[in-house]
Amino acid sequence: MSEVILYPAIDLKDGQCVRLAQGDMERATVFNDDPAAQARAFAEAGTSWIHVVDLNGAFAGKPVNAAAVDSIIKAADVPVQLGGGIRDVGMVEHWLTSGVQRVVLGTVAVKDPDVVREACAAFPGQVAVGIDARGGRVAVEGWAETSDINAEDLAKQFEDAGVAAIIHTDIDRDGVLQGPNLDASSTLAEAVSIPIIVSGGVASLDDLRTIKDRAQSVAGLAGVISGRALYDGRIDLSQALTLLAE
Repeated sequence: MSEVILYPAIDLKDGQCVRLAQGDMERATVFNDDPAAQARAFAEAGTSWIHVVDLNGAFAGKPVNAAAVDSIIKAADVPVQLGGGIRDVGMVEHWLTSGVQRVVLGTVAVKDPDVVREACAAFPGQVAVGIDARGGRVAVEGWAETSDINAEDLAKQFEDAGVAAIIHTDIDRDGVLQGPNLDASSTLAEAVSIPIIVSGGVASLDDLRTIKDRAQSVAGLAGVISGRALYDGRIDLSQALTLLAE
């Protein structure tokens, strides 16, 4: 059994670190106006990855918080995983050559799956797919639209593409601290051979312990993202990293 990796999240809106409730840009709480300092704090606590989302970019369909992303890359000496507004292979290449270790493709995975395949072929091991689901259906364009494609069906489309990981977010759980939808993430992990990163709703060390325990029977559960609970002190990052490493 491999270790479950914790990815502390930095969600960027207007150059600040925020958390949204259920993906609603109008329900944003600012936790830090210095993303670089936040990244440095996560790195100093011992994290092995940082998960970054350009929220404005996800809606705009192009990078908006590029300066903040660059500052995070420079400040934190750990790998950065970036999503939000990355819609073509050229933009994938731009970020990977700018110091991002892994890009996350979400909307384009639904609207133009060939871009995912091309990116995976060009940059092996450095492309993840974000599957953000509302009621089991995949949402796109910064979660503003819900498609009619099922999360599992979308994941299976990329089974042979060389995707490094799938980040599975239950939008209804995101930012509201009610626990992750672990059953849905587990079902996804059992349906494909691609590693699954659980996202949305992680609220406590108990949630992390539950994910870790489930990962012993569901091999594909490889990681977990936490944001709001780290910012408001419900989860101590050092304790969380120790728990998952035990």
